[in-house]
Amino acid sequence: MGELVFPPRDLVTVAVDGKDKRFPVNRIFCVGQNYAAHAREMGGDPARTPPFFFSKFPDAIAPNGAVIPYPPLTANFHHEVELVVALSGEGFAVSAAEADGLIFGYAVGLDMTRRDLQAAAKKQGQPWDFAKNFPYSAPIGVIREKAVAGTPGNAAITLTVNGDTRQNSTTADMIRSVPEIIVELSKAYHLYPGDLIYTGTPEGVGAVARGDVLHATVAGLPALSVTIG
Repeated sequence: MGELVFPPRDLVTVAVDGKDKRFPVNRIFCVGQNYAAHAREMGGDPARTPPFFFSKFPDAIAPNGAVIPYPPLTANFHHEVELVVALSGEGFAVSAAEADGLIFGYAVGLDMTRRDLQAAAKKQGQPWDFAKNFPYSAPIGVIREKAVAGTPGNAAITLTVNGDTRQNSTTADMIRSVPEIIVELSKAYHLYPGDLIYTGTPEGVGAVARGDVLHATVAGLPALSVTIG
């Protein structure tokens, strides 16, 4: 390979609980409407139809403690707390049993959304990219390895804004389990180490304002706190 015309951007990484090593981010996939109550609050149908996905660039990552800039082009900036799955294996068209073997660990994440842009895109039948994929739109906490965290199949998932509870549910309410999500995603993409999967949010999403402090938790995982700047 010849010399690069300019240096590449720095690799995006995420801290790993109890380790000096960091998790290198390859791609970010997100699952839409994976909790029945949230599907209803967004005007969707929570029936067990095949899941749909959207993606974010690695520069959407923001670490625990970050100040998240209030993004341009929106007046309705929303929080969505999510369980995040971090992959260290690769595979294509995997089985449910194989899916578990791809998992490195889990983290708490936020899928920050420009809701007014999403609503306009839905109305016009357009993609959600501007609504979902922008810098700092995928805050993530420290990743805890699967061997330590176990499988959070029935873990409390919460989000508070300035100490007031906005979202309070359990991962048991996910329409599709983590292995099912990986199986479906692997039908469309060859999955690789470094891929992150945001697995959907429960009900209670809402707007945030400059100065708000968001605190997100999934039981058994390091918490995530960010401030809207």
